[in-house]
Amino acid sequence: MEEKMEPVSRREGIALLAGFALAAAHQYLFYGNGFGVSVPIFVILFYLYIYVFAKGRLRRPITWFDWLAFAAVLLLSMTFVLFANPLFFALNLLALPCLILLHTTYLLDSERRSWSDPRLIIGALDHLIPQCLRHFGTVFALAGSLTFRKLEEGRRKMLGKVLIGLAFSMPLLMIVISLLSSADGRFDRILTAIPDWLSRHITWEDGLFRLIWIILLGILLFGYLWGFVNPWRYEPQTGANGGNGVPPGGGVDEKIDIRFDPVITATVLISVNIVYLAFVSLQFTYLFGAWRGVLPEGSTYAEYARSGFLELVAVTAINFAILIGTLVFGGEAGTLLRRLNRAMLYILVVCSCIMLVSAYTRLVLYEQAYGYTYIRFLVHAFMIFLGVLLLCAGLRIRYEAVPLGKCFIVIGLVAYVAVNYANMDRFIAAKNIEHYADEGRIDSSYLTGLSADALPMLLSFSREHAPDLNRELRERWQHLRVDDRGWPGFNAAKHRALQALKQK
Repeated sequence: MEEKMEPVSRREGIALLAGFALAAAHQYLFYGNGFGVSVPIFVILFYLYIYVFAKGRLRRPITWFDWLAFAAVLLLSMTFVLFANPLFFALNLLALPCLILLHTTYLLDSERRSWSDPRLIIGALDHLIPQCLRHFGTVFALAGSLTFRKLEEGRRKMLGKVLIGLAFSMPLLMIVISLLSSADGRFDRILTAIPDWLSRHITWEDGLFRLIWIILLGILLFGYLWGFVNPWRYEPQTGANGGNGVPPGGGVDEKIDIRFDPVITATVLISVNIVYLAFVSLQFTYLFGAWRGVLPEGSTYAEYARSGFLELVAVTAINFAILIGTLVFGGEAGTLLRRLNRAMLYILVVCSCIMLVSAYTRLVLYEQAYGYTYIRFLVHAFMIFLGVLLLCAGLRIRYEAVPLGKCFIVIGLVAYVAVNYANMDRFIAAKNIEHYADEGRIDSSYLTGLSADALPMLLSFSREHAPDLNRELRERWQHLRVDDRGWPGFNAAKHRALQALKQK
């Protein structure tokens, strides 16, 4: 392929300098400070940088999804300020940059793809690596154009005279400063304090590392920006036979359309539905009767709650895959066969929902017996999420115009942000405290491992009811008292935890 790029304009210089300024802000916010309020500040600065220099590339008009994605980015960035859960901290370190990459590609890419188009991922990767790296040459071209060698003859001579004047003034300044320092002790202390402050805060190795950080990140930020402003365009090569790129065989690649035969689909659906209907009808009495004490013969509550839970969730996920595969890849069929398949899909959705509710019930029973943990909370969230997707797929059976892909993207984005803001640690702590009130026992070893989000509640509870837990919590979080991170690393959850630790 041949690659063409528009001529370099004078506007790049300002964008490059702004990129270095943004990189300088990045190293100031994050170097030695960790992640906290620094994250949303940098995200806002990054979007401002993109908007100022690439606003001409923004797709018009701005839609509701653009604002939804931007709100999701801001809300996820704020989780580094508001919460301290280590699991979501790690997930968001990956999810936030990926979401920003996809969002900016959707807004600025010249292809103007739909936000539900899977090729948007390919476009994002293209801008992240090839488009960004190809503009490294633009950076070096700009660096050459900004040197004094490109200045006019008169300005070059003036710059030379200034440098000569500075060279002559250096020994004179050393003598004058030495005399003034001897004459006034306060002046001498001020001058001495400057290198002392620098040596305490920035060492030679530290300063070099910061400089390299700024240069490399500034180049990358500019390259990423300019990949949208002035993208490299691909043009098809002519074929070896002198044609326009058509393969020698003479055929043009056709889009492969995968469709399931409706008769095969009906057979599969009828087979699995017979099994599911038999399962539901035979066990319906105790699928939902556990609350009233109706259990399988010889089973305790704990055994019932534990048995079959994962299997039910797995079967529901398989049913969901069958449902989506049939809706997306189902072939054309006659009226009778189409109605039959639709009825089978409805039965599949109903049976899946029954199994999902059964699994949910078993998990609730298990939590009432053994308490609440991260895994159990996340499984709860996943089952609710899967249930919403099933309902959405059920609507798609009735209304073919329902865009499944777009619905799933929006639901997934909203669900991920919601589970971040559910404050999982605090919820688990509250439920385990309720469990203590009912059962009289609490898992101290697990609760001490929760994040700072739950610490104020646990300290308040343990002061009166669990002195051993209170002591363990204070030992576990003693390091918060000596945390010397700067203001960019401020985290509201850890601040509240520190204030709780100070209370006796």
